[in-house]
Amino acid sequence: MAMIFAVLLTIFFLQTSVQAADKIRISIPGLASIFMTFPLAYKKGFLKEEGVEAEIIRISSASGASRATLASGEVDYGVGIAAMVRVALTGLPVKVVACHVPVPVNVLVAQPNIKSVPDLKGKTIGILNPGSPPDFMTRMIARHFGLDPERDIKLVSVGPPEARFVALTQGIVHATLLSPPFDFEAKKLGFNVIAKANEIITFPETGLIAGVKKIQEKPDEIKRVIRAGIKSNRYIRGNRDGTIQFLMEWLKINREVATATHESVVKAFDDDASLCEKGIRVAMDESTKALKINRDIPLSEVADLSILREAQRELGIRGQ
Repeated sequence: MAMIFAVLLTIFFLQTSVQAADKIRISIPGLASIFMTFPLAYKKGFLKEEGVEAEIIRISSASGASRATLASGEVDYGVGIAAMVRVALTGLPVKVVACHVPVPVNVLVAQPNIKSVPDLKGKTIGILNPGSPPDFMTRMIARHFGLDPERDIKLVSVGPPEARFVALTQGIVHATLLSPPFDFEAKKLGFNVIAKANEIITFPETGLIAGVKKIQEKPDEIKRVIRAGIKSNRYIRGNRDGTIQFLMEWLKINREVATATHESVVKAFDDDASLCEKGIRVAMDESTKALKINRDIPLSEVADLSILREAQRELGIRGQ
């Protein structure tokens, strides 16, 4: 496992040299704007303010390694909610403890000759992998527009956003879900945005996922990590220029693309526990269908939002 882990992950921030109370690893699935909460929290010192010495690492969720390393304790926290909800329903001892992007920022982008979602009947759509957020959202968008995702479209595993962008532009797929900045680049090339996920569904993009053992043994550490995430989201929403500069450096994009990206995603970065709960239930419904689970499942089986609510109260956030 250790050798596989070393090959799969790419460390893109060095650990701080300052000693902190807790040393943790947070994994993110890729380099995309929806995953910036904790990389920005590291860069701006919000994790350090909370007494946490963090290492942010990238592990592709398509490989399954993110789930394995979280379950084994090699990684302390993950951020991809939908995939973790699914594996929690299969018995992996992990739970969602916070949502930092409780609504989707993805858009369905299609080839220039495709003008609407119904036009995708019989066509191929690129996703990350079965059970991933792009898979869930593509299926829900298809059903919303009257298509049966099992019979009317073909879903193929392509990979993370950058790979799906390439597959679209090279004509390998007819459409795919993209998040900023890839949607902006696709539109510049003449591809069509035929559906916006946030206009159709409430679905959690990213948050914080922890092992059940961690929740039981270190709730205070979890709360401090959540607080750092909330501070990061406040910065994203309140400091336009600083966030754009961060996106330019982190994603290695120019100012035009970074500005368009910030404008597309800024309102999605939030700490609303009510939206979080609603979105998790949507993810649970989709997962139970896919896994053919025929029992009522309580939210507590896949999530524990009590620490999030405590962190919100301490930061003066009301009405959650």
